[in-house]
Amino acid sequence: MKNKIVERLQKEFNKSVDLVIKPIKISSWQIIYIIYLESVTGSNKVNDYVLKNMSYLASKNQKLKDLASLIPAPNTKIINNPDEIEYYITNGFTIVIRGSEILALETKADINRSVPEPLTEQAIFGPKDAFTENIQINLGLVKRRIKSKTLKSENMIIGRKTTTAINILYFEDISEPDLIDTIKEKLSQIDVDGILDSGTLKEYLERENNTHFPTVIRTERPDHVANSLMEGKIVLLVDTTPFALILPAFFADFMNPVSDNYTKSSNINLLKVIRFLCFFISMMAPAIYIALINYNPETIPTSLLINFAMQRDNVPFPAIVEALLMLFIYEILRESDIRFPNSYGSAISILGALILGEAAVNAGFVSPIMIIVVAFTFITSLIFTEQELVDAIRYARLIFITSAALFGLYGIVIAFLYYLIHMVELKSLGKPYFYPVAPFDKVYFMKGLLKAKAWKDIHRSKMLSKTNLRRQRSNL
Repeated sequence: MKNKIVERLQKEFNKSVDLVIKPIKISSWQIIYIIYLESVTGSNKVNDYVLKNMSYLASKNQKLKDLASLIPAPNTKIINNPDEIEYYITNGFTIVIRGSEILALETKADINRSVPEPLTEQAIFGPKDAFTENIQINLGLVKRRIKSKTLKSENMIIGRKTTTAINILYFEDISEPDLIDTIKEKLSQIDVDGILDSGTLKEYLERENNTHFPTVIRTERPDHVANSLMEGKIVLLVDTTPFALILPAFFADFMNPVSDNYTKSSNINLLKVIRFLCFFISMMAPAIYIALINYNPETIPTSLLINFAMQRDNVPFPAIVEALLMLFIYEILRESDIRFPNSYGSAISILGALILGEAAVNAGFVSPIMIIVVAFTFITSLIFTEQELVDAIRYARLIFITSAALFGLYGIVIAFLYYLIHMVELKSLGKPYFYPVAPFDKVYFMKGLLKAKAWKDIHRSKMLSKTNLRRQRSNL
């Protein structure tokens, strides 16, 4: 007579071609069933951990739970509830059923790629390893850098269908308990069929913020994660995705890549100033040009104004139509550069920009100065590696252009005040998004907006840690 648990599994996985059920008769009245999924299980591990130890499993004098410690598998689990079998068998475990006893042995197949180099956050100096799609490898990359017993890693499962594993990393003696509890509560409220990547989880964590600016950091660099953990932030590792999530996130964090940590402070601070200037130029340059041409030509020197007027003499469209047309073309070229293979994507976008730009000027659709303004706008946006920040700049650019077309320089000031108020009101995990400017904090200001010398970085921010504020024992 077939085991009822086995019959249940056959019905639940009745159309799964990778399901293997191997009955082994150990006596005239007893059968052991070995069950696993070939797609996620290593056959060599099944042979080494299970089949070669059948003498233990077939023992009539001892129960499976007593034999679990004798089986040389990396991880063994006694299953008391048959409903748990689905989770273990789909995660690469081999299920051993003897009567009413159920034993799960870890026999996961090695279907992981090797540790790669960072692709989206490249740095000349610093480590060259990046996260992969395996959560255990990712956790190992973090713990390779942080060898401390106070670094805690808690596991949660999200997704009714995917049962995706999520690790919550934090320092027990640094991070605020309230922040940890808040993240756990947010994660526990997510009831969905599946979480396939950290980007989906990020959307659920950001749903209370009605903004196009990113409020959660997404990174592929273990050194970035390690540095954030030591600041008191909390990190989420999501299985099957090579990007970790860091919370809380402030606007200053997105303006400063982790590669800044590996450069001399006196040199990098100049680049930080240039980076902030590029942020405003990329967001406001077309709007300022439209405002000056349409509403405030008196602010332009006469000789330059005459030159602009001569260039626009044969252009049939107003400045805003010129700007929107060229921005639309450049956005298409930018998207094509991202989607095309790396071998020839950049060449096609550069060729397209040159040909289309020159053809548009020769045809009289746009003026040469507009080509310069739009090109300068896009060049300054290339300094930012965070894709969501670039998308936010793109959205804000349209708001500024519309305001400038309606009200001139006054419209730009109104739009700027709107965004300033909006960002001051934003929260990330309950913390002010515009920190350390509002509220002002000198400690984090020297970490985010500027870079202090390493031996002067003595304290942590009070916004992120309440109990362990000192990073160094003395100021050497």
